[in-house]
Amino acid sequence: MGVYRFDWNERLRIRLPVLETEWEQYERAEQLEIVAQWELIRGTIPDRIMEFERQINAMQERLNEEESFEISCILNYEIADYASRINDLHIWYRIDQQVESRRHS
Repeated sequence: MGVYRFDWNERLRIRLPVLETEWEQYERAEQLEIVAQWELIRGTIPDRIMEFERQINAMQERLNEEESFEISCILNYEIADYASRINDLHIWYRIDQQVESRRHS
């Protein structure tokens, strides 16, 4: 019997799985429970991506009008940070495909 939980990740604004045992070591019922919980969380990922994209768009609009080099650098950094978050969310979104393929093997 493995131990697992879903911890809040403030950066990505979703709960992420924390598996303290290798996937194969979990009993079938636990695997199904983990996947079911993950599916609920995973379903919110497109909303987080859209939220972050809106943030990027707003910052890009500010950047287009910004005359201060220092503030432009800060905005560019923030845009890159949100883009990185979106990339990480895409990776987490695809995790289910890996779990599903393992389950059917």
